[in-house]
Amino acid sequence: MKPRNLAILLSAGIALAAAGCGSDAGSTPDAASSSGSKAPAADAPVTITVGCKPPKNNPKEAAQWDADVAAFQKLHPNVTIKGKDAFPCIVPETFQAKLAGGEMEDLFYVYYTDVQKIIASGQAADITPYLSNVSALKNVRPDVMSVFKSGDKVYGLPRVNYSTGLVYNRKLFTQAGLDPDAPPKTWADVQAAAKKIAALGPGYVGYGEYSAGNTGGWHFTSSLYGRGGEMVSADGKTAAFNSPQGKAVLENLKTMRWTDNSMGTKQLLRWEDLMRMMGSGKLGMMIGAPDVVKEVNNTFKGKFDDYGVTGMPEATHSLSGGDGYMFHPKATPEQIKAGLQWLEFKFLTPGQGQFNFERAKADGLPVGLPDIDLFGNTEPGKKIQELRKQFATIPVEHFQTYVDANATVQFKLEPPKAQEIYAILDTAMSAVLTRQDANIDQLLSDAEKKANNVLAKSS
Repeated sequence: MKPRNLAILLSAGIALAAAGCGSDAGSTPDAASSSGSKAPAADAPVTITVGCKPPKNNPKEAAQWDADVAAFQKLHPNVTIKGKDAFPCIVPETFQAKLAGGEMEDLFYVYYTDVQKIIASGQAADITPYLSNVSALKNVRPDVMSVFKSGDKVYGLPRVNYSTGLVYNRKLFTQAGLDPDAPPKTWADVQAAAKKIAALGPGYVGYGEYSAGNTGGWHFTSSLYGRGGEMVSADGKTAAFNSPQGKAVLENLKTMRWTDNSMGTKQLLRWEDLMRMMGSGKLGMMIGAPDVVKEVNNTFKGKFDDYGVTGMPEATHSLSGGDGYMFHPKATPEQIKAGLQWLEFKFLTPGQGQFNFERAKADGLPVGLPDIDLFGNTEPGKKIQELRKQFATIPVEHFQTYVDANATVQFKLEPPKAQEIYAILDTAMSAVLTRQDANIDQLLSDAEKKANNVLAKSS
């Protein structure tokens, strides 16, 4: 996933109305072939529209899409794919209207955070009866597939999955006398490394953190999950972050900010601020996914060779996100079958489609970042890792500890009403980072009350 799209994913709250197709719209996917009319032949012509084709201003990836369509249609000559290009792939202001009005593509692109709302409002087809022919699914991570499930029914397939880790500047680690090949494993390690980096001189920041624009609450969630905490109760009706794990998140930041002086004096940072600091070569560590390294390289003048990513310290769970495709509730069985064939070809097969690293290298695109984790440590997952290494244009060993950590960590999605809760927790994060006398217990208690009000309105 492009870093910009990742930022949009984690910062755009998309409200989906329950209006539109009825709640049973996708409940009988075989209706079209069981209505008494003769079922179409297996090789009958079928056309499917597919969202999120790379736009023309991204010519290399657009050309790859076209090449994959041609290769797919050679294998399936009865299928015609019509890609719909747009950037960004989802526009919050129009997405809800298109969805409610039934104007989406046969295969429409979605963020993980919207899937359950789409299912609940009957705006996607149940594709469960057609999955037996998608052989790749047996190896997709169960925690990833659960995103598209409701009960025992499946409503979509993933395209991209990421989880957060610890991004660090290997060059600064070396300058500070730290081993860049042995990144921090615990928060105590992070504290110690941050102090040494900050001691390099004026302007050096050991560890950077967000606290504005909903990004503070987002990173609070990532740190909380890593410690085994929960953002909301199991039923999603009350906040659960006012806990020992939540307190530990803020106490750790308070220590690094005011006792260790390893976080710098400039606070109230937003998404682009830490990217800029990392690109300048003055920031040692931050929470982020591998996409951060790509964004720092492409936009903020960093160099791939200078950075690494490792797993979240002490983490048993990691904040996860991503995107995928769902099917229009009025898609025919033939369109669903053809669409599933396309999704498996393009997004779920090592060595082809989005995992054709040999082509990406030939096209001059960076290869080596572990920025899509759909298969974990299964055979396809291992094959993808091997291909990344074989055709790498950046040092894959800089990210191996992140890959190793993700093989065992459990992925956790963002909480319900994520953006509203993140905004509330921005206040707690900013208070700890700007006021030495900030009362952590009071901050969490106040945030809990406000979050409960938000969750009560959505239940």
